[in-house]
Amino acid sequence: MNSQSNIFDYLYPTFKINKPIRLITLFSGYDSQALALKYLGVDFELYKTCEWATKSIQALKDLHFENDNTDYSRELTIEEVKSFLFKKGISANYNDPMTEQQINRLNENQARTIYNNIKATRNLVNIQQVKGDDLCIKDTDKFTYLLTYSFPCQDLSLAGKGKGMSDTTTRSGMLWEVERILTECKEKPQILLMENVPQVHGEGNKEDFNKWQLRLEELGYKNYWQDLIATDYGIPQTRNRCFMVSILGDYNYKFPKPVPLKLKLKDMLEDNVAEKYYLSEKMLQYILSKDDKYKVNENNLTINREVACTKTTREGNTRADTTDYICGELPENYNIKNGCKQVYDLNYYNHEQSNRVYSVNYSSPTLRTKCDEAGTIKIINATSKGYLEAEEGDGIDISSRQNYHRGTVQKGKTQTLSTMGGENNGVVNNMRIRKLTPKECFRLMGVKDEDYKKIAKNQSDSSLYHLAGDSIVVNVLMAIFKELI
Repeated sequence: MNSQSNIFDYLYPTFKINKPIRLITLFSGYDSQALALKYLGVDFELYKTCEWATKSIQALKDLHFENDNTDYSRELTIEEVKSFLFKKGISANYNDPMTEQQINRLNENQARTIYNNIKATRNLVNIQQVKGDDLCIKDTDKFTYLLTYSFPCQDLSLAGKGKGMSDTTTRSGMLWEVERILTECKEKPQILLMENVPQVHGEGNKEDFNKWQLRLEELGYKNYWQDLIATDYGIPQTRNRCFMVSILGDYNYKFPKPVPLKLKLKDMLEDNVAEKYYLSEKMLQYILSKDDKYKVNENNLTINREVACTKTTREGNTRADTTDYICGELPENYNIKNGCKQVYDLNYYNHEQSNRVYSVNYSSPTLRTKCDEAGTIKIINATSKGYLEAEEGDGIDISSRQNYHRGTVQKGKTQTLSTMGGENNGVVNNMRIRKLTPKECFRLMGVKDEDYKKIAKNQSDSSLYHLAGDSIVVNVLMAIFKELI
């Protein structure tokens, strides 16, 4: 039931946690649920996890169990270790279990590291193999068991294939594994928390969502669900997710009220960002509006107001195409010296190379995307104008879908982070367009820098983007949990 629409909820007492929490997370990721409880200062134990992706398991270990350096595999042969990993069904790509051949190709250090990470994180690994007894729920008079499940959204989301969650063979159909596990439990968790995309209760999935709630009611739970957006809880990311709190027994729950957003995207940005995160000329040409170009044909000079790319070729080595350049207002009489046309850059903002003379015939130093007099950059979009205007600190969708939806430019915010992370999420920074860095993505998921450092220790950029985009905003979780403590 939607908590805001059912007046009968007030007939029940409000549930409050008054015992230490044992947290069980299914589809754990790096476990932002544990971070939320940690940031709240709650007495809790990360009791059990369930995560099959090796990169996420590594992040779990580095973030929450960093001091456990036990070699759990020391009594096992490498063949026994690899056999264990194969039977558990670990995944290297988040979608499919590794084959026996793939696991056999792991070197000994890799295989033993994965094994030790699984043991250290109390990891049940593959939800299809988990039994109710594996949750080890006992002493419920002494502990509050909080079980969270953020089952895969690929078959529910707008970007997915629309398979839904009816079929247990689909990734989103893993929801029904949660039902099986709860049914098998002799003692049940007192609190359940579901998180997924809003499409979980959309037109195509409404029947299954209602079926799921009914099944939980049969198991003794009262359900309360609501869509919450991160911008209402302190994070400048337009990430909208459905949350459902289910409480064992006749209890009431009210979702947290929104709070004013004080932070802007620019407040989350790093001070110094490597050049590799700035967009290439090809990508810039794709996302910038054609309306933002103009050409000056006099003396065969073509000036592109749209793009300024980084050139590293030394002058004289390679001729640069004249469309590679961007400049401010063209002086009435630009210089022609030694047969070489020259253009003055007059208008770059806070740029160390302002007012330098650039040769149009040769390569340029690092330049910037040109903004107009109002300080905006025109981003291509299927509007009547053909573009949307982005300013300093605005988020930009730089994915293949950016031309077709209204969220292409987010004022002072970023659109929802995806598992592609920086490949899809851009920002106007110092009047240049670049990808968000992994650290910025984690900040936008509510993760503190010191915890990001732990997560990043053994991850590539692409893995970090996936981990961030596949997680839950910590601030939203904190707000939800505050209503329970």
